[in-house]
Amino acid sequence: MVEPLGPDDVYRRCPTDSFQFRDTSELETLDLLTAHRRAVDALDFGTEIESDGYNLFVLGDPGAGKHALVSRFLKRRAAEASVPPDWCYIYNFDEPSRPRYLKLPPGTGRKLRQDLDQLVEDLRTAIPAVFESEEYQNRVHELERVMQRRQREGLEAVRREAREHDIVMLTTPAGFTFAPAKGDGIMEPEEFQKLSDQDRQRIERTMEILQRKLQQTIQQMPRLARELRQQVNALNEEMIQAAIGGPLEELYEAYRDQEGVIAHLEAIRNFIVEHVNAFVSDNPDIPPEAIFSRCRINLLVDNGDCRGAPVVYQDLPTHQHLVGRIEHHVRNGALLTDFSLIRPGALHRANGGYLLLDVRGVLMQPASWETLKRNLRAREICTESLEQAYGLISTVSLEPQPIPLDVKIVLMGDRLLYYLLSHYDPEFLELFKVQADLEDDLDRDDESQLLFARMIATLARDAGLRPLDPSGVAAVIEQASRLADDQKKVTARTRELGDLLREASYWAGKDGAGVISRTHVSRAVAQQVYRAERLRVRSLEAISRGTVMIATEGEAPAQVNGLSVLQLGSFAFGRPTRITATARPGKGQVVDIEREAKLGGPIHSKAVMILSRFLASRYAADGELSLSASLAFEQSYGGIEGDSASVAEVCALISAITRVPLRQSLAVTGSINQHGDVQAVGGVNQKVEGFFDVCAGAGTLDGHGVLLPASNVTHLMLRSDVREAVGEGRFRIYPVRTVDEALELLTGRPAGEPDADGVFPEDSLNRLVVERLQGFARAVRPREQGDQSGGRNHDD
Repeated sequence: MVEPLGPDDVYRRCPTDSFQFRDTSELETLDLLTAHRRAVDALDFGTEIESDGYNLFVLGDPGAGKHALVSRFLKRRAAEASVPPDWCYIYNFDEPSRPRYLKLPPGTGRKLRQDLDQLVEDLRTAIPAVFESEEYQNRVHELERVMQRRQREGLEAVRREAREHDIVMLTTPAGFTFAPAKGDGIMEPEEFQKLSDQDRQRIERTMEILQRKLQQTIQQMPRLARELRQQVNALNEEMIQAAIGGPLEELYEAYRDQEGVIAHLEAIRNFIVEHVNAFVSDNPDIPPEAIFSRCRINLLVDNGDCRGAPVVYQDLPTHQHLVGRIEHHVRNGALLTDFSLIRPGALHRANGGYLLLDVRGVLMQPASWETLKRNLRAREICTESLEQAYGLISTVSLEPQPIPLDVKIVLMGDRLLYYLLSHYDPEFLELFKVQADLEDDLDRDDESQLLFARMIATLARDAGLRPLDPSGVAAVIEQASRLADDQKKVTARTRELGDLLREASYWAGKDGAGVISRTHVSRAVAQQVYRAERLRVRSLEAISRGTVMIATEGEAPAQVNGLSVLQLGSFAFGRPTRITATARPGKGQVVDIEREAKLGGPIHSKAVMILSRFLASRYAADGELSLSASLAFEQSYGGIEGDSASVAEVCALISAITRVPLRQSLAVTGSINQHGDVQAVGGVNQKVEGFFDVCAGAGTLDGHGVLLPASNVTHLMLRSDVREAVGEGRFRIYPVRTVDEALELLTGRPAGEPDADGVFPEDSLNRLVVERLQGFARAVRPREQGDQSGGRNHDD
């Protein structure tokens, strides 16, 4: 017979005598990544290699603390790296719609922005002062006076020539005209008519010649005006060169090593000189302020205060948050923009360093995943709106020059997303070639327990909590094994451990204690369960009131107590379920009622198929299994998934076949293979405790217990009240390795081993199964023969 487990088998205590400290304040801080050796090596490799595509994907459970662990590692690595350059956008004087980037040494961008702002302030004062100066006004007046004199001289020459020919040049509202002279006056028309034909013709020819000369003189006036404008423009250029030369020369000298800055300063000089009229005209095409605004820079990324490479985490990785955006402002009902309204994204800020992203967040934002991949492939940051990227708008907008990209992307997510992306996105493994897989659980031995104590001390210290005494550390280690569902492991999910420490520190504060002890840790665990167990209590209440039928006393054929686990958020609890079976003569069919009702999952359906093949191979190896059976989870109205009930199901089936009753004081969990071996399942702690609570609620524990796979014993970390009952022998836990062991415990009858001929011993349970199935076969055979005979008569 299978011996029940003792209290030391169902729980592994952490001895406190191995801890040589009074409390955890004496322990050194531990790098929490130390236990994740494989992940650390991957992070080292991925951050050091400089080839394309070697970005990183950090895999781990949601509670593994990926962000904190990886951020701490990257900040240490980034502190050893060089500071990346500053990045600016400047006005493109050749193509205004395509702003150019400017790469500067770290800290230079801030200084250049200040210098250009000061330049604008200086020019805003100096340029108007030059054009308002007495020197400039006198020189302009002199040019105008000379031009007016030249115009007058031309007209006077024509006037004198006309006078020599007795013709007067008159000025009228319509312009200039000529008339015959008489003395100092003008000849009257009547007198002109009295002249001889020869004199009239002579005067008329002379007037025509003078008119042509006057016309030529007048036609010279626009040329003279143009010459005046050219002279004034030359003067304006001369004056503005004098005004801007000094400030610009200082900047030339200050940035003589920066070719990009020198080129921009030269473009500023040429642009101001080219648009000098904006400072003297009343209605210029470009206002002076617009000219000054184009002289400034848009400092996109300022790394002047960085100590090493940047480490940036973007919690909302939208398209704009990744590559930046181009803002607009409204003027007279129109949307306007310029290079100064370009805003940086996370890729800009992380350029030259590391960018951390939650892969789920990237995938959930429209187009963010494709945007990230496109920029990584091109190795440049292209700032554009989604409308521009996908051609959804045709309006003219800015197209900033793409900035070269040199960044390590570190994606963080669970394993499922990594494997899905690897399978469905052909570009994923080309761009993210390094996977850093964090451990879910850590080994628990004497050496690692001391290391885990330092981890606990580090978590408490980082959170500003009270230190723990050795008993408190031992309690946390035991709870960590409980969370790992393994006596030889502890969980690596720092979020759950951190929550436990914070709550234990709270309860220690309530007690006025300076350190956290086992009592406070136990209270924190109990309170976590209490806050989440409302539905578990309601489930137990339904069983105790008989609403859900669970028998814990006596014997009954064809029914057994199976065990299941309900996961509600982060809280899981076990609940027994009555599993029933029916058996009658038939054609070897086992009907899974859950599957037929579309409530059974594929794994459960597979388990039923395996147990049906187990029955056929064991009890009808040389013939046909004459059995029509059914299995059902009674009072189950939701989905059923998993194979952990297959041992209970096969026991119920065999009881239905043999009509041998099963002990209802025992519950069963475990899966089987086609050879009848019992296999490990999950959630054994919750399952055992769930049946324990039902039995305790029924009023007695004596004689009750649970059958579970022997391979699950190492996973047991049971509650203290369950351990106490096990130690007193009132509640028993039986580790079983085969279906036969489970049947012997449930029926109290020997299962029986087959001899060399495959025959089971008399009075064994397996012999009874074979005999019952043979009886089913005899019952089926006459019916089949009758059906065949009836069929022949029909054919005749």
